[in-house]
Amino acid sequence: MTATYAFWLPVISTGVVGLAVAMYVILDGFDLGVGILFPYFPAEIERDQMMNSVAPFWDGNETWLVLGGVWLLVAFPLAYSIITPALYVPLIAMLLALVFRGVAFEFRWVAKPHHRKWDIAFAGGSTVAAFAQGTMVGGILNGFHVEHGQFAGGSLDWLSPFSVMCGFGLVVGYALIGSCWLVMKTTGDVEKTARRYARPLLLTLIAFIVVVSIWTPLQFERVAQRWFSGWHIAYLSPVPLITAALAVSCWRGLNGRHPTVAFNAAVGLFVISFVGLAISTLPYLAPPSITLWDAAASPKSQTFMLVGTTVLVPFVLGYTFFVYHTFRGKVQPGEGYH
Repeated sequence: MTATYAFWLPVISTGVVGLAVAMYVILDGFDLGVGILFPYFPAEIERDQMMNSVAPFWDGNETWLVLGGVWLLVAFPLAYSIITPALYVPLIAMLLALVFRGVAFEFRWVAKPHHRKWDIAFAGGSTVAAFAQGTMVGGILNGFHVEHGQFAGGSLDWLSPFSVMCGFGLVVGYALIGSCWLVMKTTGDVEKTARRYARPLLLTLIAFIVVVSIWTPLQFERVAQRWFSGWHIAYLSPVPLITAALAVSCWRGLNGRHPTVAFNAAVGLFVISFVGLAISTLPYLAPPSITLWDAAASPKSQTFMLVGTTVLVPFVLGYTFFVYHTFRGKVQPGEGYH
């Protein structure tokens, strides 16, 4: 097996993991955002309309989380063995929150009219899951204490002002993409209220992005070197410009008659933020010492996963396209798929 193949295979595997995580954040982000916004829509008919807008999609969206986790385990077992114990607390919190949220999604309808506890579970599970995911991002940027190829830190090493700030930032981001989804997919009072919430959420998210962009290079020297050393500035300079353009596009979409523009721009903000995170951390999968080549499994294992994914992913994409195409259009009050 050639050295070139052994070099590029972990890069491809990292791309697959990154694609799965990005797809999950984008697709599951809007329905988590709908749950985060749930308490701010007190009318029962509005809450029914909100849940019906995501009912056909939410469970399929989480397929990408499973795919990303399996790929990390099989293709990068060393990184998995370090990241998992380092982030046990927010990881378990996220999984339990997703369980509560999923159960609430199904039980809320059959429990009516005594379903208040399921409303709380849906909103609370969505918020906790989003916050936990954000703290995990902050924990990864903070880095891990590794000795002899094993995590040697404490169970709360991930907890820091920076990771907490990332947690709140992701909650705001999901709420923004959720509100843009409601503007695009609903009518009546829900659409009007979501449009009203989306504008301050957009401004707040931009504020979080600015704070993270300043805080990260100041706290982590490796990130500062990546963004501001030598010729890196030249080819990375479009990132903040693209971010600003997407924010303006989202704002205009919310003020105009084409809500799809606002949603697509909000998705674009997530994509460009994900690209910025990748630039800041790669080639380290477990910063600051374990690179993707250090963490990679044998080429045979990666090749096996790659062949299986090549067969599987087209079916997942086809199903995703079919569902989103079938349930296109706005959800009217009283309509539902439950």
